[in-house]
Amino acid sequence: MQRWLIVALGTALAAALVGALLLPGEAPSSEEGSAGTGPPTAAEAVAAGAQRSDLCLDCHREVTPNLVRDFEQSVMYQAGLSCSSCHGSEHTTPEDVAEAQLPTAQTCAQCHPQRVEEFSQGKHAKAWLAMSAMPATHYQPLELISGRKGCGGCHKIGLKTEEEIRQLKAQGFDYGVASCDSCHTRHAFSVAEAREPESCATCHMGFDHPQWEMWTTSKHGTRYLLKREGVLPEEAAAPSCQTCHMPEGNHEVRTAWGFLAVRLPLPDDPQWAEDRVTILKALGVLNPETGEPTGRLDAVKAADVARLTEEAWQVEREKMLNTCTQCHSRSFAEEELQNADELIRQADSLLAEAIRVVEALYEDGILEKPDIYEFAYPDLLLFHEAATPIEQKLYKMFLEYRMRAFQGAFHANPDYAFWYGWAEMRSTLTEIQAMAEELRRSAGAATQTP
Repeated sequence: MQRWLIVALGTALAAALVGALLLPGEAPSSEEGSAGTGPPTAAEAVAAGAQRSDLCLDCHREVTPNLVRDFEQSVMYQAGLSCSSCHGSEHTTPEDVAEAQLPTAQTCAQCHPQRVEEFSQGKHAKAWLAMSAMPATHYQPLELISGRKGCGGCHKIGLKTEEEIRQLKAQGFDYGVASCDSCHTRHAFSVAEAREPESCATCHMGFDHPQWEMWTTSKHGTRYLLKREGVLPEEAAAPSCQTCHMPEGNHEVRTAWGFLAVRLPLPDDPQWAEDRVTILKALGVLNPETGEPTGRLDAVKAADVARLTEEAWQVEREKMLNTCTQCHSRSFAEEELQNADELIRQADSLLAEAIRVVEALYEDGILEKPDIYEFAYPDLLLFHEAATPIEQKLYKMFLEYRMRAFQGAFHANPDYAFWYGWAEMRSTLTEIQAMAEELRRSAGAATQTP
């Protein structure tokens, strides 16, 4: 007999007992139990759910065998959860596969409310929103965003509204809405997997945030890997990503400087304050003509990519110091973090100087305002959609080299901070200055041509 027919025959028995495992405090179904004497007991519901799950698994052992193997090795399976606990009971044949519910973070929250609440307060929960808020996003093919072959492949970890989920489905993209399975890969949903730094590597690597490369070649990372290989004893201090960014398993995951390494209020140092204002203008957060906040500041607030008060920044700094002092003295940790702060100041000086070079080209009419720009001013958040070759250099100086300079400093990797960060910023500034001179010479020659 075909597997789908076996499933169909079991549907009548299972329909009244959907849910597999009643959650604490959940009322039992009002449907009659198998004996017809009233609502099923929790034990009856679990037994029926297990039978329903067996039917699903029998079919899927042929259709998706590795998925079944993962699930049967999971803690969820051992605890008695069934397929219908997360996917519902409407899908029973190959013809109605579209009826299978795809879980969201709220599905996970039924059993893991604290972790989902922590997650919802952190930066990962805002990942989809942050990607959507970036102006460059809207110039990319849908396959790279909604289809998760580019930015969306990592930013899918972010929570999505019901409307966003409907829009994704309307575009033909049904998957990638669950968030939690970005780290707890389905269908094993392993805590042990998510605790290892490799679970972070898929997203935190490469062009603009190579934390994986920084960490694995830092003293922190090398000690962790040597400890895992048995070279160092089990008691050796060797922090992973989760040690520093998820203390005690907290899923909030937030940092003091955020993704952009800019914050408010402005620093007391007048030059650094001026440089940061220049950067905020190039980020489109401040109007370059008036200095007033723009609508992008609201997007920055909503996506939580920067700390906008001294108190918010200090809270995150104190959390990190508490983590650092598990292995280091507080004075050492404070000095190291302060040095990294100072590197941001130095990097801001180079970036702001480069921005002003390009800004002057717009002011003098050497560069004309592109249609996709709101202002006649460089726009760092357009990334590779920047309109001119000199601004392509500028965006890489910001998104690749400055990121590596400050992130390398905080991840204890001198080579990334210096050679892949600071040194590249210096070289790029020289190139931008030379390109600007050539543009001015070309413009001058053009005006002198009869």
